[in-house]
Amino acid sequence: MKINFKAKADTGRYGKSKVSLSAKRGTKKTPLYILLLFIAVQLSPVLFITPTMEYFMGQGMTRAEAKLSTSGWLIAASMGIGFIAAIILILRDKRFFDIWKGKKAGPFAAVGWGLLGFLLLLVGQSLAAMIEIAIGIEPGSENTMGLVRIAEAVPLTILAVVLFGPVLEELVFRRVVFGSLNQTTNFWIATLISALVFGLVHMEFTHLLLYFTTGLILAFLYQRTKRIITPIIAHILLNGYVMLIQLNMEKIQNFLKQMENLQ
Repeated sequence: MKINFKAKADTGRYGKSKVSLSAKRGTKKTPLYILLLFIAVQLSPVLFITPTMEYFMGQGMTRAEAKLSTSGWLIAASMGIGFIAAIILILRDKRFFDIWKGKKAGPFAAVGWGLLGFLLLLVGQSLAAMIEIAIGIEPGSENTMGLVRIAEAVPLTILAVVLFGPVLEELVFRRVVFGSLNQTTNFWIATLISALVFGLVHMEFTHLLLYFTTGLILAFLYQRTKRIITPIIAHILLNGYVMLIQLNMEKIQNFLKQMENLQ
């Protein structure tokens, strides 16, 4: 009986060790998979530009119309697939977000900080824009205006910009880049590097300060609550707000003119 009991105990101990090592390997690999997935989402549409353009032009669209439609559908498709794939990867690795010491913020606090974070982003971007104007950089983002024109042609793009994009970017820049660096360096180094990378990836170097400021605030929100949902909420609200304003800019301008005439 003693021999059998010991053998069973040893088997259980070894089994537990294997599960633990497997979980650790999964946790280490998942950030890499998320990063590679994000790169694939950014680059894969290039492979389908020509056939998609030809299809839309074959439907009677002009080259300019086909270009907008192609961009819209490829952005929506690649980000949608990337979003689903990222969720699957995360669900398979239950320890993916276990990178913090100390207690995480409660659900209500996490959401509350997400809402507050949206306001912080508006203030931070306004200050960054003022600095840019002061040093001679013209306001307005070509990247944002391009997405607005695409969204007008393919409304499904709005879902990609407002939901899929923010979730993927927060998983990459806050959890993978910032989270990984924060474990090996410190908060300030991790924040500065992740915010800089976040700005550079958007490929709009004249407005690097604007994106850098956004990255700083989002990293702070993640550190503050230790929950990725917080910067995701703030990021979604920011993108949604920008798209709402830009898509209705003409109506807003007409309304302001009417108010001026009334005065």
